[in-house]
Amino acid sequence: MKSLLNLIVLMLLTFNGFSQDINIRKKEYLLDKGTAISGYDPTAYFSGKAQKGKKEFSYTYEGVTYQFANANNLETFKKNPTKYEPQYGGWCAYAMGSKGEKVEIDPETFKIINGKLYLYYHTFFSNTLTDWNKDENALKTKADANWTKFIKK
Repeated sequence: MKSLLNLIVLMLLTFNGFSQDINIRKKEYLLDKGTAISGYDPTAYFSGKAQKGKKEFSYTYEGVTYQFANANNLETFKKNPTKYEPQYGGWCAYAMGSKGEKVEIDPETFKIINGKLYLYYHTFFSNTLTDWNKDENALKTKADANWTKFIKK
């Protein structure tokens, strides 16, 4: 009986920690009307092109909803979500590295680095991907450290 009680307590603690992670993700990730990457398909970036997803191919992973261009891309994501999720919760990688700030992105301005998706702010007058490329290693190191401040438990 005691071992059953211990198992139940462990399960409740595990579930509570999981819920907290989901809440952190919902709070800290860049979501547009509840959807990540402004509805762009996270797997499509890995083929070299930003592509808008469709509502009928939506999937929620740990509290964050993504949309996909087709059923194949959705299934690809489901097999390995962490491979396709954008870094820094989908916020601008350059801003995260340079100032530790969450800045919105242009979902069509991106870069794949070591198999990971990075997104950037881009307007007519400013393209932070260009700035990122000038000092990528230092900015990435700073961005990694800065992001942990937002997602720590």
